[in-house]
Amino acid sequence: MKMKTAKQWFNWHKWTSLICTIFLLYLCLTGLPLIFHEEIEHFLEENKEAVTKGQKLSLDQLAQIAEYKYPGERVRYAFWDENEKNKVLFDVVARPDAPYEKSKYLVLNEYTGEVLGAPKTDGIMHIILKLHTDMFLGIPGKLFLGLMGILFMISIVSGIVLYGPIMKKYDFGMVRKNRSKRLQWLDTHNLLGIALTAWMVVVGFTGVINSLSDVILGLWQQGQLAEMTAPYKNQEPLNGKFSSLEEAKKAAELTIKDMKVSVIAYPGTPFTSKHHYAVFMRGNTELTSKLLKPVLIDAKTGSVTDSREMPWYVNTLFLSEPLHFGNYGGPILKIVWAVFDVFTIIVLITGLYLWIARRRAEKQQQIFIAKSPLS
Repeated sequence: MKMKTAKQWFNWHKWTSLICTIFLLYLCLTGLPLIFHEEIEHFLEENKEAVTKGQKLSLDQLAQIAEYKYPGERVRYAFWDENEKNKVLFDVVARPDAPYEKSKYLVLNEYTGEVLGAPKTDGIMHIILKLHTDMFLGIPGKLFLGLMGILFMISIVSGIVLYGPIMKKYDFGMVRKNRSKRLQWLDTHNLLGIALTAWMVVVGFTGVINSLSDVILGLWQQGQLAEMTAPYKNQEPLNGKFSSLEEAKKAAELTIKDMKVSVIAYPGTPFTSKHHYAVFMRGNTELTSKLLKPVLIDAKTGSVTDSREMPWYVNTLFLSEPLHFGNYGGPILKIVWAVFDVFTIIVLITGLYLWIARRRAEKQQQIFIAKSPLS
């Protein structure tokens, strides 16, 4: 590599790293507990076991119980967690388009209707998640952190380009313990950086995709969802007079027999129209369980009106969200993700230290030259 080219790559690496380092440290620190968010939430929140007794209540009965707990408000979503058997989570709000901060949640036993828990949206894990995803700044915060992720990707690529020519003179993984402290930190920084490259690319890339979740949702709403609901565009709203929720679930299960119901969105929510239940089905394998397929049910007649595979960009988001936090393959992968996260924190701290040390050394050199009798 020519000296001029190397200097250009070095400047790319230095400035992209410097701009994003503080924010990446922030993301790594807030992301560490989020890797184990399911385990932490299970420990912190009230979580009774669902006792099976007789037959399951209908979804309509369960929804009525949830609404009875919050008079004057209505259910807008029903959720099923594959790891929580015989339970259903309801999101209850005053109106379907209310902000998510206004949501009230209830976990009910599908057999008895007993309230098993009431997850809070102001708990410590929710605060950490908001800090990690948008810094409590909404969409601008997400896009800003996405920009930091892009700078991180550039710093990784430029670091790889520089590492090859540098290590031609030395053994791979070398740490010069007999040299200055700054050189020892430099070798440690380079070694950990190149060893973690693949993981940092995966986490950085999925983080950028996740930061575009609102953009991706908007594209889906204006594209596929608009096409699926186009015949109902000019019809009058149903004004809360909906067909059976239980029958909507059964209709979706009959339409797609090899998948399970994951989420049901009520009419008027962002994931459907004012005339449809949207029943989102998930697969049965580790990979397909992260993907969703919508089935639209006419909320007046209870009949299926459309069902399509999600666009590639939505599926990319579905796959990237759990991968970003190592939520594949159980606790072992989560532990690996946590260890790599800690090592990445070390890489970021050493990189910041090296920049400060280099600046200090250059300043001292300038002072020495200025005081030199030859100057």
